[in-house]
Amino acid sequence: MIIVVLELLKRLSDAHGVSGYEQNIVEMIKGEIAPYVDELSTDSMGNLIAVKRGGDFKVMLAAHMDEIGCMVQYIDDKGFIRFITLGGWFMPALYAQRVILHGKKGQIIGVLGGKPPHMMKDEDRKKELKQEELFIDIGASSAEDVANLGIEIGTPITIDRELKELAGGRLTGKAFDNRVGCAMLIETLKKLDSPHTIYAVFTVQEEVGLKGAKTSAYAINPDCAIATDVTIPGDHPGIDKKDASIEMGKGPVIIIVSASGRGLISDPKMVAWLRSTAEDAGIPHQIEVGTGGNTDATIIHLEQGGIPSIPLSIPARYIHSPVEVVDLNDIKEGIRLLCEALKTRP
Repeated sequence: MIIVVLELLKRLSDAHGVSGYEQNIVEMIKGEIAPYVDELSTDSMGNLIAVKRGGDFKVMLAAHMDEIGCMVQYIDDKGFIRFITLGGWFMPALYAQRVILHGKKGQIIGVLGGKPPHMMKDEDRKKELKQEELFIDIGASSAEDVANLGIEIGTPITIDRELKELAGGRLTGKAFDNRVGCAMLIETLKKLDSPHTIYAVFTVQEEVGLKGAKTSAYAINPDCAIATDVTIPGDHPGIDKKDASIEMGKGPVIIIVSASGRGLISDPKMVAWLRSTAEDAGIPHQIEVGTGGNTDATIIHLEQGGIPSIPLSIPARYIHSPVEVVDLNDIKEGIRLLCEALKTRP
């Protein structure tokens, strides 16, 4: 399973699909899951909905397809490109990255530039880096050059980065938030043996407001929901364990509270269901009461008068950066937990 998951995650991570432009990911996932589901469709928002028919009890599984990125906002006379961000970027992580602009004539490589530190005054170096200080250089000399390359206002932009293996069964790459969750759902659908009707929804626009999960949950009206995503471990320098107690390599994370309760307080029956399943099957797992970060479960649980929901997440270091890190074994155990849990019900 480890090799299969690695190869799948590499394809998903290396692919490109910012919020609102997830079609590449949709087509990739369709090819993976079509033989394993009874129905496959996309809704008007762009969510990909796969159904495995069973009994009357309906379970929604959600994983968002979109990655954080940027979009062309303005092109100046010298061919430099200004942009907006799509999703939550920390500016120092974005500065000096190589990017891909997905234009009308194909992909164009660019570089995110800014004022060199050598040209800054001492006080400027100490200031917070702001988005408006950055720009994209594609090698053009004029706005006309940019237009001739098929780049225009509204062109989506992603990071130019590929998945690489680290030591110890760990991986680094872009868009693990949340292609990891997508990989979990894909492999779960391939292995699943459940008496229930399962709706596996690969959602859109999570990074800009949990939008696809909201509309799809309303339409499906499931009896309960699990959102697969990533979460922040506290096992590296710079984070106190009291603030993030989970660790990579110790299994998937059953989240009781996200965003200090402003986001989601998971339904106690859902928590008990996943915990007892993991304990009975001998699956390593962790419990989190988190202070930051939401998942699709946050919005799903507010639909249709309330849907019992819970996130099942994978520890991922350096999220919302081009060098996120995950442990392959955590993903494997997360898939196993989903498959075992869906044999029963809360």
